[in-house]
Order: sequence, then C-alpha cells, then structure tokens
Amino acid sequence: MFRNREILRFTAVIALLSGILSLICFFISPAAGLASVAALIAPLAAFFVFTKKRYNDIAKLSKDLDRIVNGETGLDVRDNAEGELSILRNEIYKATSRLAEQAELLRKDKANLADSLSNISHQLKTPLTSLLIMSELLENPSLPAAKREEFTANIRIGLFRMEWLVLALLKMAKLDAGAAGMQRESVCIWELADMSARALDVIISGKNQRVIISGDRESALSCDITWTAEALSNIIKNASEHTQEYGEITITWDENPLTARITVRDGGGGIDPADLPHLFKRFYKGSSSRGAERIGIGLALSLEIMRKQNGDIEARNAPGGGAEFVMKFYK
Repeated sequence: MFRNREILRFTAVIALLSGILSLICFFISPAAGLASVAALIAPLAAFFVFTKKRYNDIAKLSKDLDRIVNGETGLDVRDNAEGELSILRNEIYKATSRLAEQAELLRKDKANLADSLSNISHQLKTPLTSLLIMSELLENPSLPAAKREEFTANIRIGLFRMEWLVLALLKMAKLDAGAAGMQRESVCIWELADMSARALDVIISGKNQRVIISGDRESALSCDITWTAEALSNIIKNASEHTQEYGEITITWDENPLTARITVRDGGGGIDPADLPHLFKRFYKGSSSRGAERIGIGLALSLEIMRKQNGDIEARNAPGGGAEFVMKFYK
C-alpha cells in the first residue's frame, strides 16, 4: 500500500497538518492538544484500515485475473455487494465469459474445419483414384471398344461429380462468409419449381422418372430466385436419388398468413427415424445412402440458403409413404 506515491503524499500532508493543528491546540491548553491529536489519529487510522482492505481486495482480484489469463476456466469473480470493486468484478466476469464463449466457438470452428477438410479429401480421393486407374487402362491399345466406351463414360461421370462437389463447396464458402449477395424479389413459385426441375433433366430422365408440379400458377413468394432454385434443385436431386426407376417426384406449394411452403415428395421408402436429426449435416449420409455414390452436402447447402433468407426446411415421412421436404419462407 505504501508503495503508492499518492498514499505517501496523502500521509505526509495529513501528518504535517495534524502536527501544526496539534501544536496550536497545545499552546491553547494541553487537554485541547491531546483531544486534537486523538481526533486526528482516529479517522486517519480508520482510513488506513479501509484502504488496506481495499488493497487486499484488489490484490485478490489481480490473482483471480492471473488465473484466468493462465487458462483457468469456470472461475467466478462476481460480487453481489455494492461498490466500485464489485461493479468492476462483475464487468470482468462478463468480459471473461464472452472471451471464453468466443474461444469455445473458435475451437469448434477449428474442429469443424478439420472434419470438413478430412471429408473433402476423402470425397476427392476416391473418384481421383478411380479416374487414374481407368485412364491407365485406356492407354492399353488392346482394350476392347466396349470397355473403352464404358471407362470413358465412367470418367465423365466421375468428373461431373467432382465438379459438382467443388462448386457446392464454393457456394457453401460464400454463404459462410456472408458474401452470397442475395437479392429478394417477387418470384412465381411455378416458374421456380419448373426451373429447378429442368436443371436436373439429365439425371431424372436417366432414371425414367417423372416430376409432377402442382399448384396455383399465380402464387408468388419473396426470395432470391438463383439461390432458392439452387436449394430446391438439391432437394429434388435428393428425391430423385431415393426414388426408384419409373417413380414419381411431386412438387406442391401452399401458403398461410405466416409462411409460403414448397413441398417436395419422393417415391422412396421414407426416412429412417435415426437419420432425421442429422439429415442436414454436412457430409452426412443416411442409412439408405451408405455405399451409394452420394456426397452428403446438397441438403446442408439447401438449409444454409434457406436460413440466409430467414427460412427453414423440414424433413418428414409422408403419411402414404416416401419422404417430404418442406421449404418454409416466412412472410
């Protein structure tokens, strides 16, 4: 405490004034002098007692801060008493709590990034290995023409899948960085559904499937047509993957005072209840997708697009069979 120059100066001034006033009182009478000395010493002693306690509290707070700086978590420095130090303790607790939350979020982001990189490398490694093997086989001049055509078609499919994955990851990165630049406008739902389905003509026609679009052609909603078409296309693509050959995919819509909803229903066997909580996680593959040539990023991308537009997607099993994905646009 006495290393503080302000305390030393204050003590010196008080001692000087006390001495002068005591001498004056002693000249008046010895009793007045003694009374003045007692009257000056008592408050000065009380001041030093309270100042010493204040310095002890500050020292304790300093030790607590040192423990927090050294990584000790869960330390509660709050004080419910009144006073400046109590307010300071509570503000420090708020600041350290926020820093701890940010550190935890950063740790989770790093873990997610590591998982994503691992998944991406795995998704790219398998088709790359397959493409390398088939390209080496194509160098064999004695390879039958039928096999050559088969390998060429497989290489084309593999390249298409890799291109789709890279583009999907780039779109996901733009959404994560907040650089999507979405523009809201009034969009005809029928035109949105038709455009999204036509983007998958090759995939759907290859499985001899049929897309049925049914709804009021005058209905409209407010959204970014490009990004929303991307989200809807991914859901239709997922429906096609889970629908048998010659099956049907239906797209319907309706609205109420709160939301406009687009529902995509496939002709598959429905969603395993164990998969429902995880469907929209990146790179997640449900029990029906294991072993299939699927990436597991389309639904995650669709949900991210909807959330950027203050929307949501609900997945459920349809009463008559198959799975339903409901895109909700809140008004």
